[in-house]
Amino acid sequence: MSGDFSPEQKRYLEGFVAGLQIAKAARVQGGSASPGPAEPSGPDAAHLRAQERVLKAGGKLSEQEKFKRELHPFDGYERLKAQAASNEYPKPADNFRWRFFGLFYVAPNQNSYMCRLRLPNGILTHWQFAGVADLAERYGGGYAHVTTRANLQVREIAAKNAVAMVEAIQDLGLCSRGSGADNIRNVTGSPTAGIDPQELIDTRPYAREWHFHILNERALYGLPRKFNVGFDGGGIISVLEDTNDIGFQAVEVKPGSEVAPGIWFRLLLGGITGHKDFARATGVVVKPADATKVADAVVRVFIDHGDRTDRTKARLKYVIDRLGLDKVLSLVEDKLGRKLDRVGGDALAPRAPFDRAAHIGVHAQKQPERNWIGIVLPVGRMSADQMRALAQVARDLGDGDIRLTVWQNLIISGVRSEDVAAAQARIEALGLSISATSIRAGLVACTGNVGCKFAASDTKRHAEEIARWCESRVALDSPINIHLTGCHHSCAQHYIGDIGLLACKVQTSEDGDAVEGYHVHVGGGFGPDAAIAPEIYRDVKAEEAPRLVERMLKAYLAHRASPQESFLAFTRRHEIAALRRGRCRR
Repeated sequence: MSGDFSPEQKRYLEGFVAGLQIAKAARVQGGSASPGPAEPSGPDAAHLRAQERVLKAGGKLSEQEKFKRELHPFDGYERLKAQAASNEYPKPADNFRWRFFGLFYVAPNQNSYMCRLRLPNGILTHWQFAGVADLAERYGGGYAHVTTRANLQVREIAAKNAVAMVEAIQDLGLCSRGSGADNIRNVTGSPTAGIDPQELIDTRPYAREWHFHILNERALYGLPRKFNVGFDGGGIISVLEDTNDIGFQAVEVKPGSEVAPGIWFRLLLGGITGHKDFARATGVVVKPADATKVADAVVRVFIDHGDRTDRTKARLKYVIDRLGLDKVLSLVEDKLGRKLDRVGGDALAPRAPFDRAAHIGVHAQKQPERNWIGIVLPVGRMSADQMRALAQVARDLGDGDIRLTVWQNLIISGVRSEDVAAAQARIEALGLSISATSIRAGLVACTGNVGCKFAASDTKRHAEEIARWCESRVALDSPINIHLTGCHHSCAQHYIGDIGLLACKVQTSEDGDAVEGYHVHVGGGFGPDAAIAPEIYRDVKAEEAPRLVERMLKAYLAHRASPQESFLAFTRRHEIAALRRGRCRR
């Protein structure tokens, strides 16, 4: 019945109940207790205390904090079921709350739900993958997207099917809990974990441990804002862990250092490239077995000190900006009850380099005569039929696993060398490919305005138009990353692309008429090349973007210092003004 009371009535009832509890305590203690507010208890106590500190200081909670305070989403499942039973879509407060279950009401762009899963390390079995395809067909639009967090999303789910979808996902041994709103998002890890010849450590058990720790600790839900964690095992494919709130980088500590030699995780904190910042080196190394404990402590510091009033500043980066990195690490140590381990930079052996094309095509595994096959998915979209057929390839010719990547494609692992040709033939029969042009291999696009109310442009369609136009006109001999993102949230991380396009509306008349377009950035990078791409062009119409990208790529080929000079190095060698005017030099 709580949904029938106004916020004022609820606050009155909460105060009335608290008063009864205090009076009861006073009677038990012979009247010695003095009246006062009840201390929050239970798994939500730290969040309630943080909200109380804001209110006592005269601050105003954000709307989302009020929603959580009035009704914790996990206490509203019966309300969600009632809405599904009446085929009713949620109002704003419940739209926020149901994201705790992985359900996003994406009107007005699509009058339906999108459901996002949780897949630790981005890996699932062939039968789970086929099961998701069946659910996409039964309850959704008959397709799924691979996300930039190595995850799956199913769209076009009617309100009446929302609960059935969530529960059917759990029947598959998967879940969607906490995949949206103010929670710890899908845990990423190296997509070739356990099969990569150059990896330092298999990230799967550590991503899995953290995943299940989150699922079974309600105190880690309802954070000040969303939170990302990524594990890099030192393998050949980047997982972009330096763009996460917490990045764990596998490193080899050399003998003679402050800690025992061997494989550790290097701790990075505060990455959020949509706000133009990478995760910061802390000087801390973590024993792999302690990764979950350290991550838990960091999140609890964020719970205590994250901004509950301004959503634009409610990320770990801003806690570090406000308190300083040393203070944040001290608070983490307080939560842990011990000092963190620290080493100097010279104690770490260099990381083996990434291969920017290793998520596409056939690559030898560390297991003899076994290979992984990276499959190109046009801007991350697959039909249910394609998914089921890929699951059969993984079952019949691979080791049964489907591995998703942050590059919006997937990998089938464990394919015998003698079966590679057969696997390729079956994949190509689906209209998919295991090879890609240098342009398409690094093409990343968010959902766009087809399914997201924040997006200003149809990013997936425009990404395809750029690829089709350029790949037949520009003969690139090295990979290039082109990222299209629909809004300032930067889900496709446009700031780290060789070329990044941020959607906008381009005014076409004095009356305010506008068309879809982009602000264009160049020279972004990640890992050892980490940098935020500066803007080079503003207000480019979407229809003009393919020709503009073509001109930029041709200018690079004509003026690069040598065939070995990357697009990234080329753009960083020139001033933005020179690139904009086309006055490039060798």
